[in-house]
Amino acid sequence: MIHLIVGNTGSGKTTYANELKKRINGVVFSIDTWNNVLFLPDKKETDGLEWFLERIERSERMMLELTHQLETIKTDAILDLGLSKFGHREKFRKFAEMNGYTIKLHFLDVSKATRLERVLKRNTEKGDTFEFEVTQDNFDFMETWFEKPTEKELSDAFVISE
Repeated sequence: MIHLIVGNTGSGKTTYANELKKRINGVVFSIDTWNNVLFLPDKKETDGLEWFLERIERSERMMLELTHQLETIKTDAILDLGLSKFGHREKFRKFAEMNGYTIKLHFLDVSKATRLERVLKRNTEKGDTFEFEVTQDNFDFMETWFEKPTEKELSDAFVISE
């Protein structure tokens, strides 16, 4: 099974994904970790959103290949990729459908105030889920970038509210 972990910045996606991993037979793919390890050390000041999106696309191609391998050994893939846009989520639904895999959406529906509080705390404490600092500008950008899942997407989803 493929688990899509969806929520805006600071909603607790990585924490939730790691808790889910403990409950099921699963492997977590966290895009923040991949970005931090593979790409951020090479990022220049002039590199913007397109630079990140291209690297995320490359990472996801590898994750999909690894998901095939996990499905073969009946191990769940837990995709902690942000999945901020409907089209991005649709890409993984189509992948699952094309390959006969089961997919489950987990939506973390958390208020903006709670998410901002968590982000600021994570920036300061640099705990287990800290990969990089999320600035106020980054947080504000994600408020306009994120597309809440549609009613149809949520019809068979797990919805986790604060």
